[in-house]
Amino acid sequence: MPYYRSVGEVPRKRHTQFRQPDGTLYAEELMGQEGFSADSSLLYHRHAPTAIVAAEAYDPPAVTRVPNLPLKPRHLRTHQLDHTGADPILGRRYLLANDDVRIAYVSADRPSPLFRDATGDHCLYLESGALRVESPFGALDAVAGDYVIIPTSTIHRLVPTGDEPARLLAIEAAGHVGPPKRYLSVRGQFLEHSPYCERDVRGPDAPLLVDGSDVEVLVRHRRGWTRYVYAHHPFDVVGWDGHLYPWAFSIHDFEPITGRIHQPPPVHQTFQGPNFVICSFVPRKVDYHPDAIPVPYHHHNVDSDEMLFYTGGNYEARRGSGIGQGSISLHPSGFTHGPQPGAAERSIGVDFFDELAVMVDTFRPLDLCAAADECEDPAYAWTWARPAAPPAG
Repeated sequence: MPYYRSVGEVPRKRHTQFRQPDGTLYAEELMGQEGFSADSSLLYHRHAPTAIVAAEAYDPPAVTRVPNLPLKPRHLRTHQLDHTGADPILGRRYLLANDDVRIAYVSADRPSPLFRDATGDHCLYLESGALRVESPFGALDAVAGDYVIIPTSTIHRLVPTGDEPARLLAIEAAGHVGPPKRYLSVRGQFLEHSPYCERDVRGPDAPLLVDGSDVEVLVRHRRGWTRYVYAHHPFDVVGWDGHLYPWAFSIHDFEPITGRIHQPPPVHQTFQGPNFVICSFVPRKVDYHPDAIPVPYHHHNVDSDEMLFYTGGNYEARRGSGIGQGSISLHPSGFTHGPQPGAAERSIGVDFFDELAVMVDTFRPLDLCAAADECEDPAYAWTWARPAAPPAG
């Protein structure tokens, strides 16, 4: 994350003696990216974070992938995947994936195990409900509309805290996720043209200081999964400082950039990842040229697959296609896509769009996972030629 924070107790100088009340040294841990050449944080543990007492291979939930064949636009109704007894990590239903990113959905009603993903950052979007993210950095509370970025290799637990299940869109990167570089100065400050800034970002503000022994942690790494048993609880941190930590940002704090004529999707960009971007479509004033057509034009983005998660309001360009709350549309490269029939005419003279959606554009094709087949609307691809049935529910 592009700005420095200090939480809890830390010594005045890094890499110097920092002693516990009994005179023993706190265990200093540097967590950093790109081989000491990018963002990092220093954490101070009561016990050595390297002490494990057991390790065994673990069989994770299977994730299957098949190509999008025949190539066509897809509509996935994620709410059809709801079931009880799911946790926010192991209960994820994988929908779309390539070698850069995996996209999953879950409706979770119980806490996850402790988990570390050593293969990349996670970007979570909370559609509804409430969630607590616990980690060695402290606790971070999220509510509907929040994005949460969890850096690579952060041990964490996700705990639904509301009266209803936490509905999550999980975007798992094979690398790091952060603000677009064009929004940041050379020293990492958000620039004036950025649609959000440091004031909109939240991070943990107090250590958890959890004690415990023989604690299980599931780790996804580049060769599979391992179940570790740690001698001491990894949340025994008394303080930390640095630029690397879990953080949250609300989609409702995204300030849309608008213009006299239709603005292209890069104005909605919120984050960037390895070979993909994440965008936010929020309620906004739309095009105010007297002859403007506010909905998107038909477009063929030849380098990208486009996935949209519809999470509130009414998405004008998709009216009449069966799209509803919790829908996901996939418009692949190699296929021109655009507004539904009649949407362009209906939008003329409209001055405000009340819509909420999260978009993931990938620069490699997205494959379909097993859960996509379970919740696909098979009529969607033909809705530009004939009307769709009303959405279920």
